[in-house]
Amino acid sequence: MPNLPVAKVPGHVDTQPLDVLERNVVEVTLPAVIDNLVRQPDPATEAPEPAAREVVFTGSFEEVNRLFLENQWSEGLPIVPPTIEAVEAFLEMTPLPAEHSLGPLLPDNRAATIWSVAVNGVMAGCRPEYMPVLVAVAEAMADPAYGVEHSGNTPGADTLITLNGPIARQLGFNDEQGVLRDGFQANTTVGRFLRLYLRNVAGFLPWQTDKATYGNTWRVAMAENEAVLARIGWEPSSADFGFAAGDNVVTISRYTGGEVVTSVFGQTPEQMLDYLADSLVRITGWELVFTIGVAGGSYRPLLLLPPVLAETIAAAGWSRADLKQALWERARMPASRFEKYLGEWTNLVPGRRALVDFVNTRKAPPVYGESNDPDRLVPIVPTPGHLGIAVTGDPLRTNAYVFAHNGMLGYPTAKAVRLVDDWDSRLARARAR
Repeated sequence: MPNLPVAKVPGHVDTQPLDVLERNVVEVTLPAVIDNLVRQPDPATEAPEPAAREVVFTGSFEEVNRLFLENQWSEGLPIVPPTIEAVEAFLEMTPLPAEHSLGPLLPDNRAATIWSVAVNGVMAGCRPEYMPVLVAVAEAMADPAYGVEHSGNTPGADTLITLNGPIARQLGFNDEQGVLRDGFQANTTVGRFLRLYLRNVAGFLPWQTDKATYGNTWRVAMAENEAVLARIGWEPSSADFGFAAGDNVVTISRYTGGEVVTSVFGQTPEQMLDYLADSLVRITGWELVFTIGVAGGSYRPLLLLPPVLAETIAAAGWSRADLKQALWERARMPASRFEKYLGEWTNLVPGRRALVDFVNTRKAPPVYGESNDPDRLVPIVPTPGHLGIAVTGDPLRTNAYVFAHNGMLGYPTAKAVRLVDDWDSRLARARAR
């Protein structure tokens, strides 16, 4: 509804004294409401969009990039001009036809077509052989469970793409040292693709539909180290979504921030646990409203383990599930602090209520209401299964990493990577270009 009238309240209602808020509403907001009700808004107009194969511009590299910047089709970095020839090279790498739609993307409600995936993949600097991964990313974005419509919300969380399966190393994704840093074409350009797709297809534009207070720069795509997982007998993180080891899978999830856990020490899992669990607790704050409150049970923090730590833990006979259980038992905070995040330090859950009240009204599981002691320790998530664990990063370092999750506003969603039947031959041709 591009012509919907709006009446603003000056400032922010959460930080104004009541007398100031009342004056602002009466003197500014109310007159605007009345004016909007009695005045016919300007007719809504919809700008026409070119057809998929329509050439909208011809010119030099510099001229093309100037055009894209002027139309907000780029995030500020140079793009690779999406010529028809370049786009068709991407289309050769997927079994789906160009006009196939993966679903609509809010807020613009534009179809996520295979053609638009290829166009934005070219722009991002991807290689044609990355196309199956890009399609899986777009398919996950179009899944209602992910909640792409929340991509412009004010905390400014950004999406992490995780890749599992043999396709990762086949395409040259880095899964070792510097796994979260740019510098590797596959990781970097696939990560950039998601941000361009949010802009150009979903319709998230800065100062308009993207309302991040601070925001994050887009994250590079992350590959899990499948070789290490096979060696220690752990299933990949994609197993949390029903996939088996060896399946090519893309998972996307939005995280509000991350923090390194430096120099984890210990020769046994027990010696490492307190530090790792403490890190999960320290990075978790207002996000607890996704544990209890707003879409309760949707908080999914993520722990990245480097191979050397995972190997030590597995050598003690621990499975990935064992580690989740042990972390869940230790990643806890005093109930009084948990409650402050819900209704005292924030207003995200209306009213100041004890955790026991949430349990009594069946809005929280029993583990949060075992007593009324404000100093009792309660978990940051209801069950061990809500903790994510992935093995990746420098194989010779003991630094781990933790991410705080944005709950239902970017819920973890996984999709299979679909390959053409003659994938190996097409891959060879793509690499020979």
